[in-house]
Amino acid sequence: MITLCLGLGLRYAPQTKKYHFAASGVALILFVTPLCALGSALFSIRTIHHVALALILAPLLARSLDLRRFVGPRALGALTGIQAIIFWFWHAPPVYSAALSSDIVFWVMQLSLTGAAAFWWASMRQAQVPAAVAATLATMVQMGALGALLTFAGRAFYAPHFATTQAWGWTPLEDQQIAGLIMWAPASAAYLLIALAILYRSMQPAYAR
Repeated sequence: MITLCLGLGLRYAPQTKKYHFAASGVALILFVTPLCALGSALFSIRTIHHVALALILAPLLARSLDLRRFVGPRALGALTGIQAIIFWFWHAPPVYSAALSSDIVFWVMQLSLTGAAAFWWASMRQAQVPAAVAATLATMVQMGALGALLTFAGRAFYAPHFATTQAWGWTPLEDQQIAGLIMWAPASAAYLLIALAILYRSMQPAYAR
């Protein structure tokens, strides 16, 4: 699949070949290395995987495939909401359990998380600074809210990990709390840094011209 996508990208959009190779390399790390398999044992690793889809693979795909052809800046508000809904949907315990028990549902989860984020990034690249900053901060808030919910929950929610975390020295609840902290702190901080970078860039003379 990765080879096919790379081949199609190089053939139909050779001008962005560096992004084809970058996206393929990230996809290789996320789906072929033991990282993906480890996510079946630890919810915290699965969380890192999902955050990497949204923050690393998705923007590379947006550039690689030039998704600006399909979405404009006016879609940013809707895409921000869609991305949040999809992210929360797949982290609902029954839906998450279904994804880890079915290969088809699992890949639907991966593709929808990545696709929603990729179109969001494509729209972000075209949006005015106030809209881009607002969308980024909104994404930061929704991810932080989910992270806080998982961190302060009094019980573990995710049945697929009830019997898999002990081998790593964690209880299922501790694993879930670490996952929540990942969303709440570093992932949310990444979106905050992106918003600040957009603001900083907008104040530069070259950007203003």
